[in-house]
Amino acid sequence: MRYSRYNIFSRIRDSENYFILNLLTGNADLLSVSEARMVESLRSGEEVSDTIFSDLMAEKGYLIDEDEESRIYRSRYLDFLDSHETDEIQLFFVTNYSCNFACSYCYQDQYTSSSSHASDEVVDSFFAYIGKEFAGRKKYVTIFGGEPLLNSPRQKETISRIINNANSAGLELCFVTNGYTLDEYIPILVSGKIREIQVTLDGTQNIHDKRRFLKNGDGTFDKIVKGIDACLNSKINVNLRMVADKGNIENLPELARFAIERGWTRSKYFKTQIGRNYELHHCQSSPDMLFSRISLYERMYDLIKEYPYITEFYKPSYSIAKFLSENGELPDPLFDSCPACKTEWAFDYTGKIYSCTATVGKEGESLGTFYPDVTRKNDIIEAWQDRDVTLIQDCRNCSLQLACGGGCGSVAKNRTGNICSSDCRPVKELLELGFSAYIEHD
Repeated sequence: MRYSRYNIFSRIRDSENYFILNLLTGNADLLSVSEARMVESLRSGEEVSDTIFSDLMAEKGYLIDEDEESRIYRSRYLDFLDSHETDEIQLFFVTNYSCNFACSYCYQDQYTSSSSHASDEVVDSFFAYIGKEFAGRKKYVTIFGGEPLLNSPRQKETISRIINNANSAGLELCFVTNGYTLDEYIPILVSGKIREIQVTLDGTQNIHDKRRFLKNGDGTFDKIVKGIDACLNSKINVNLRMVADKGNIENLPELARFAIERGWTRSKYFKTQIGRNYELHHCQSSPDMLFSRISLYERMYDLIKEYPYITEFYKPSYSIAKFLSENGELPDPLFDSCPACKTEWAFDYTGKIYSCTATVGKEGESLGTFYPDVTRKNDIIEAWQDRDVTLIQDCRNCSLQLACGGGCGSVAKNRTGNICSSDCRPVKELLELGFSAYIEHD
């Protein structure tokens, strides 16, 4: 037997103790300093005198026969492939790339055709296409932009038409919106099957209004808050998103307190996420203001230690640590973390098809059309669909592959020009934080 190539082993942040986990065999354990030393010996190919410990390591799959490990890997990978046939698909539809905001970090501000919008023919063609192409698959539609809820009669007609089409097809809808006109749209939204509304709030008023403002410079905080209240009062699920960088992360405790005191966190219709502001295609933020993946989570970790109530507003996942803490078991191995052309597709009002929200609207990324004619670039689509850790060269011998899944294909392609390349995640460092935050002291 040998030390498993899929073990993830490290010291817990702010602790003398260690952790070890293996997503292939589904085990995770806390280790004392003496036990960690024995793991270090086993990892180096040495034997340890404590046979009870080494037997336990073998029982849990941390020590494993190479052929047996390969057999389990193949079996879990086949289960992963089979799940693609039943996984729910998220279908994004961009009604327009225009927006009433002039956010400091917008990556779409250089997109073309920003003044155009979806025609009735394109909306109907979109629903006809997804009804045929994804027939029999569980799916839902997310309306995206630009800003899809612009306050104009024409846009309200378009959203009403989308809702009518979705109702006829029995589909739930999500909306990704800046939230400025949510209150005005409630009478339209309540006529549909709304799964959730994602709204961005980058902090309390003094911070948010410096980052997310109207094109005339006016602040937007108060109207967004009013819209969130209106959604919750109408029993519409709100997913509040904070786009974080070094310019607003220190405001997280204050934003959390605001949401708690307003009663949002007590609502069953309210949840949150924090997204990292990063360079996607084009970004106006100064590079020195952007966090790396790990530095953002390190700062949140420190803030939560100082202001524990933040977790009532938002609990970081720290890779799979939050899942392990809340479920008492590890998730399935992640052979692929990029949903493009598998569980996610994107479409826009020009009739084009794209792989995902990270590529939609970007010149040169179209995979075909659904209007006026149906066309498909099958070779590129297959490249997106085939991408997983078994084909990404950098992933093949990486012990973190089943927790990382190869990362984002679009980010990897931007960096290397190759879809089937890696976008590495700091899994070990995140788990060091997560075991400290959620598991060691449970």
